[in-house]
Amino acid sequence: MLDRLNEAMDHIERHVAADIDVEELARIARTSPYHFRRMFSTLAGIPLSEYVRRRRLTLAAGEVLAERRSLLDIAVTYGYGSGEAFARAFRAVHGVGPAEARRSGAVLTSQPRMTFHLTVEGSTPMEYRIVEKPEFRLLGYRTEVPIVHEGHNEAIAEFTASIGTERLARLKPLSDQEPGGIVSAVEPLDDSSRAEGSPVDFLQGVVSSAALPPELAERGVAERGVAERTVPAGTWAVFRAEGEPPETAQHIWRDVHTQWFPSNPYRSVPGPEILSAQPSGEGSWMSYELWLPVAPTG
Repeated sequence: MLDRLNEAMDHIERHVAADIDVEELARIARTSPYHFRRMFSTLAGIPLSEYVRRRRLTLAAGEVLAERRSLLDIAVTYGYGSGEAFARAFRAVHGVGPAEARRSGAVLTSQPRMTFHLTVEGSTPMEYRIVEKPEFRLLGYRTEVPIVHEGHNEAIAEFTASIGTERLARLKPLSDQEPGGIVSAVEPLDDSSRAEGSPVDFLQGVVSSAALPPELAERGVAERGVAERTVPAGTWAVFRAEGEPPETAQHIWRDVHTQWFPSNPYRSVPGPEILSAQPSGEGSWMSYELWLPVAPTG
């Protein structure tokens, strides 16, 4: 898988001045465009589109400083329809416009070419199972929160506190299947990005086969709104881990995308990512199950 990812990176480098076809990158990597974007963002820490933009303007900056061609010629070479559009994009990355950079010898920002290498990770086995799950519903309270890869997510904490235990207690009896009890579910609002701070749709509630009772739906309108989402039948990869919150849960997501997907014949598909967290033993130790929608590769 790493070889195929690096072949895709070579393709980006050869065509960085033109429009990058994500479907072609996915074909090279032998996966879907959706999964390629998600995997790239997780491994690289920035969205694919942002990486391409930075690489394009890094190469353009080299030509600007070389002073062998006009700024308009450089702008056209790198896909900008006008000098003004090129100048805006250049300033967004480098902090100065191309004309100013050429005159003053300003300090510019370089985006190095990325390659993916095998490191000594994955020495700890990951517990997982594959589950075929029929259609179900997610019932709960929802909001938008930013992705936080490490440490406390203040937005989630504030939202959970605002819901309160009483409202969740009314939903809990509707939990009638795995994963049981109160769960959280996230779904990226931008499928191409899993970068720090990227927005995700966040829901706290239950997994159920039942429709939302009318009395809860009516009450929910006045109480932040009880959301109802039907999730189609599909294949789920379920990962289990125990440890201290929130790092253990965050590390599951990290390890799945950086280690498990590249090593197993599955790819991620659009859908909610569901986390169950239950107390385990004494203190703050928690037992986690992460449910991710997947499909076989190939």
